[in-house]
Amino acid sequence: MEITILAFEGMTPLDAVGPFEVLGRLPGAQVSIAARESGPQRSAGGSLALLADYALTEVAQPDILLVPGGPGADALTKDTQVTDWVGRVHEKTLWTVSVCTGALVLGAAGVLRGLRVTTHWRAMNAISSYGAEAVDKRVVLDGKVITCAGVSSGIDMALQLAAKLSGEETARAIQLAIEYAPEPPFDSGRMERANEREQKLARYGLNQP
Repeated sequence: MEITILAFEGMTPLDAVGPFEVLGRLPGAQVSIAARESGPQRSAGGSLALLADYALTEVAQPDILLVPGGPGADALTKDTQVTDWVGRVHEKTLWTVSVCTGALVLGAAGVLRGLRVTTHWRAMNAISSYGAEAVDKRVVLDGKVITCAGVSSGIDMALQLAAKLSGEETARAIQLAIEYAPEPPFDSGRMERANEREQKLARYGLNQP
């Protein structure tokens, strides 16, 4: 089972690494990281990089395509070399999945038209411009497309996908192996639970006066 993670400049690392920790443990899984061009792909701010071993032209037909999000995803929607590749690969994948604003890239590739999808809260309005129906849920499955909300939801999505691929027992064992039993110290992980000041900081940056 070949799993390809699309990497790009300005991606959010956990969008890719979280699902990798789950899906990479599946029996027979072979995970590769690909980008427009091979080489390091840096997060926003440039402080962390993931190494893409393959250029997109070297990846023919993965069974699973995973598109992470991040600040760089917005620009990636206008890169037709990438979106054309995503659309082409999607035609034959078993599963096409996105994390966070990676859904925007799927949308630009024509993958989401007519589907129910979710994404990070900042992009929920934008996703409808690609002919998709935005759904306020953590993980949404429609056909062979799975989308999930912001960053940490990629682990939830990957566990659900693992159960579909290898059975619930395997998925539960993976969850135990990575000790995924979240107990967040604060109840501000959704917009409706955060106060006005927290929402402002999340939207516009932590250096707000």
